[in-house]
Amino acid sequence: MNKTFNLMGSEVVEGFACKPKKLVSTKPIMHFKTQIFICNDERCAKAHKNENLAEDLRNILKDIDLAKGEKRIKISRTGCFGACRFRSVANIYENTKANGYEPNNNVWIKNIHKYKKEQWIELFTSLSDNKDINETNFKQIPISEPSLYK
Repeated sequence: MNKTFNLMGSEVVEGFACKPKKLVSTKPIMHFKTQIFICNDERCAKAHKNENLAEDLRNILKDIDLAKGEKRIKISRTGCFGACRFRSVANIYENTKANGYEPNNNVWIKNIHKYKKEQWIELFTSLSDNKDINETNFKQIPISEPSLYK
């Protein structure tokens, strides 16, 4: 049986791509510039029509060399964001403690189930090049102003 190791050098549990066999609590998580949280709860998952969306996006990142290194983009699945009316949503988090780009931090994009591979590549490239998402064609979710709740 061949042993598999993740990008951090840890031996991986059989059937997983990165889950380490042994937990080392002092080991830091792998650096990322940008993390994209993909809603994977019931409604958004149905809209995706793809049970492997997160894995497919990770493979695209590998293909365009953004799965590791200084500009690494990390894909994470989440539960419900409470934004179901925008059907299939994602939240972009920039690691501003390192080299993340502040203007793209906490940007919410909608209708990601409509994205083709080329659009994902455009998004990933824009993020890695610190292009302001406000200057692209990616549809954002409006966020209400805090004063609305006073």
